[in-house]
Amino acid sequence: MVTLLDLTPRTVASDRLSTLPVVVIGAGPIGLAAAANLAERGIDVMILEAGERVAASVQRWGHTRLFSPWRHLVDPASRRLLEASGWAMPTEGRAPTGQEFVDDYLVPLAELPEIGSRIRFASRVIAVSREGMDRTRTAGRAQAPFLLRIQRADGQVEEQTARAVIDASGTYSTPNPLASSGLIPLGFDGVADRVLHALPDVLGADRERFAGRHTVVVGAGHSAANTLIALGKLVRDEPGTQATWVIRNPSAIRVSSSPDDELPDRAKLGTRTDRLVASGAVAVVDSFEISGLEPSGDGIRIVGTRRGEPGMVEADLVVNATGFRPDLDMLREIRLELDDIVEAPKRLAPLIDPNVHSCGTVEPHGFRELTHPEPGFFVVGMKSYGRAPTFLLATGYEQVRSVTAWLDGDLPSAAQVALTLPATGVCSTGDATGSSCCS
Repeated sequence: MVTLLDLTPRTVASDRLSTLPVVVIGAGPIGLAAAANLAERGIDVMILEAGERVAASVQRWGHTRLFSPWRHLVDPASRRLLEASGWAMPTEGRAPTGQEFVDDYLVPLAELPEIGSRIRFASRVIAVSREGMDRTRTAGRAQAPFLLRIQRADGQVEEQTARAVIDASGTYSTPNPLASSGLIPLGFDGVADRVLHALPDVLGADRERFAGRHTVVVGAGHSAANTLIALGKLVRDEPGTQATWVIRNPSAIRVSSSPDDELPDRAKLGTRTDRLVASGAVAVVDSFEISGLEPSGDGIRIVGTRRGEPGMVEADLVVNATGFRPDLDMLREIRLELDDIVEAPKRLAPLIDPNVHSCGTVEPHGFRELTHPEPGFFVVGMKSYGRAPTFLLATGYEQVRSVTAWLDGDLPSAAQVALTLPATGVCSTGDATGSSCCS
């Protein structure tokens, strides 16, 4: 049986509901773009950011350069607000690093009075529900305010009500586990201090930790490739440094070079990785299925199977570059309609299937594809893609433009979705923001 959803913007039935803000979860590029679109429409907004600064997740991989040039990285509504304050776009054809992206765009955007005054930092959303009702209660649901439970940096917990919620919290803080089963590997707690998040700053802040040591990089995406390229330089410059690449498939197709790659910079990344492997600077262990981790002196032992036989790899450190997944625990009381495989909104999932699409071939989409059975609740940005690694910043900007138009009752604008970008040159270095190829 197919259930048809009413996608018509609803007139607010409650005077109280109309006085509440739209709450945006996350002050990264998509969350700030949502806030800019809401501000342009005169809709009250509150932005809740778990970190203590703007785009805290982006700043963790700020040393990494994006594939995309500036002209593809700035949200149109945000640009209008910024230029009205005297801001000028950086050199449009140049691709910035993550930190430059933050410093030269996101920080100035967050400092605008209409945006900055609405951000609450160190405010982690730990649950979203409806005031006075769990997910099983239907009567009066659409008229009940959303209720967000927030944990502050000092551990205090408070609640905030909202007329609508836009979840732009991303996926960078929730990496896929190392085990091939999708579960946390057996023994992980005993060696957690030797397992690092994707895209460490190998040649900068983290150099001393990697120099002269053996690092295993697990994962077949572009964040793995970036880390391996940095380790390759360290192998050359720092005696005793070793790098091993562990993948569970026979080859890392996603980072292999190809002359007809739709993204030239992505092809260069694959070429550089191929050369490191060919030169012996990076050893490859393919077809390895990880099941557990064990301490090995001051290092770590990865145990599993390779082509059906027991196997193990020993190292000093492991970098987990296996991709990311959405945090759905915080949404247990929200009525979601998710695809069974990629955990994206069901109407969006066919458009972003990584077996069919790359970031350059995903069609523009908006509120219709992002709608859940919970009226007024939307997941946007990288989190809306679930486990699919094909997200594009420009696509996320169009998502929030459409969603905010719908919240404003402007159905014609909300329904008219389009991207004017070419199919090439618009992706970042990769898993950096929760994606294997795009920012």
